[in-house]
Amino acid sequence: MTYTASLRTAVGCVHAAIDSLGLDRDPRFREHGRHVPERDAPMVVVACSGGRDSLALAAVSSIVCSSRGLRCAAAIVDHRLQDGSREVCDRAARQCAGRGLEPVRVIGVDVVDDGRGIEACARDARYRALCEQARLWGACAILLAHTRDDQAETVLMGMLRLNGIDGVAGMPERSVVDGVVFLRPFLSLTRAQTTRICEDVGLSWWDDPTNGDDHPGDEDLPSDYPLRSRVRHSLIPYLSRFTGSDVVDHLARSARLCAVDKDYLDSRADEVAARVVTPIVGASGSEVVIDAPGLADEHEAIRSRVLVRAASLLGLTVSSRHVAAIDALVTRWHGQGAVHLPSKYSAIRQKHVIRLCQDGVHANR
Repeated sequence: MTYTASLRTAVGCVHAAIDSLGLDRDPRFREHGRHVPERDAPMVVVACSGGRDSLALAAVSSIVCSSRGLRCAAAIVDHRLQDGSREVCDRAARQCAGRGLEPVRVIGVDVVDDGRGIEACARDARYRALCEQARLWGACAILLAHTRDDQAETVLMGMLRLNGIDGVAGMPERSVVDGVVFLRPFLSLTRAQTTRICEDVGLSWWDDPTNGDDHPGDEDLPSDYPLRSRVRHSLIPYLSRFTGSDVVDHLARSARLCAVDKDYLDSRADEVAARVVTPIVGASGSEVVIDAPGLADEHEAIRSRVLVRAASLLGLTVSSRHVAAIDALVTRWHGQGAVHLPSKYSAIRQKHVIRLCQDGVHANR
């Protein structure tokens, strides 16, 4: 195989990602070329959709893993949201198997909109399915094919949704979901590079129609397209013309800078939360107790993160307004009543502690 510039760069990115797992290279695989891994060799899983980015990642990961004596599998999630989705997934599975990935599995999921929007619900269903499959296979990590273009889009979406530094920090290179490690080796690659890789190795990809790739380039996407698609085809091209610069590169570089600050804030918040937040499971239900005086002297940036962590222990997703109201119980308490939270939970201060629990539990107390 002839290694083009894009393919060589991608191979280096995947090697670096796998290096981060701390997997030692088997000395038997130091010679160049493809090798058959042992049956009990460590496994990494490529999450593949059949699109150009994930197919490129599958092809490159197969090359890298075979050179390191690792097993490389593929998991393909069928969200069943579009006609013909199973055929798309089966085609992706055949292409992954043709590149040497094994095992390859198509996983069907049911996506139900719980009010957060179909995209968010589909994403959660996808991650649950991937985590379950990774645990079943005993995989070390799941590789995701997000590119530098995806990162820029994520940053802009985070800004539009007022997600603060967490939003503009974009997607991390490494994250852990339900105990499963996710790696994003391609965050420094562009969509143009993954397209070239597919062309170089002879892979044909599927373009999701909701991405808007077939829409005329000189027209904005209609408002019924997903936000990410409109950011990709309307907002980023406009910003590039307005600034006369590579906005994608600028946003991706900014995300890396913000990620450093976010990592520090998160680590400090983890330290404080370990000291002032106590989860309790009792006969009347689960609750979280917060030491208000212990949290009050911390900076607002730390307090807000601690409060979000406290709510997440109960499975709650809270808004910035909820966090501000609970923070007032911490720093400006003058006898005000409970703060009502989603799922019939509330936060109420009792002397030196704030209790987060369901309303019935408060009533019993």
